[in-house]
Amino acid sequence: MAMSVGRRGLVHLRASASRLAVASSPAPRLAAAPSFRQPALAVAAAARPYVTVVKYQRDDVLEKLNDFRAEVFSTNWADYLNLVYNVPFWESELDKLTSIVQPYLHEPEVGAKFGEVQELMDVLYQCEDVRDHLNELAELCTRASGFMGTGYAAEEKVENMDEHANLCAEAYDSLLAKHPNFKPKIEQTVGHGLAVLRQKHKFKWGSMHRYFF
Repeated sequence: MAMSVGRRGLVHLRASASRLAVASSPAPRLAAAPSFRQPALAVAAAARPYVTVVKYQRDDVLEKLNDFRAEVFSTNWADYLNLVYNVPFWESELDKLTSIVQPYLHEPEVGAKFGEVQELMDVLYQCEDVRDHLNELAELCTRASGFMGTGYAAEEKVENMDEHANLCAEAYDSLLAKHPNFKPKIEQTVGHGLAVLRQKHKFKWGSMHRYFF
């Protein structure tokens, strides 16, 4: 009888200890459900697009045209390094002006000013081409004279120098006839280039007396 009571008490103690162990053990953690990102295309489709257009007023366009013309016209066209640095920026600005001037081209004042800007750039390109050729001819004449003009290590002379000089003189007269409003810039580039070449090779052109030849 005593053994049965003792066994019952031992079983009761073991059951209580197992219940306490279960109660004190931490609760099992639940794994979080995986979250998947939505496709970027769906997000982009849900976004609202925003489009804006920059619009210039008539006075703003005229001011930009005047500023551009003043900057290009006041630059020394005979300085080739200056043109190498600035012409790419001028061309970019001209593309921008060509775009913003379109709504006002029908107006006489705006159309005339834009036409003047276009003529300015055309004259610049032509004067630059002729002056570059004159500079090359003058350089060849210098090399043909040898070291310090002594004839030492001289290079070959240009056989048709007269032909080149006459063609440049004709281009000079043609520019003056077609673009009389840009005479100062034509003289600054082509006219002075002819005068420099005249010091190295004897030839004649229309306004050579202006340079005391």
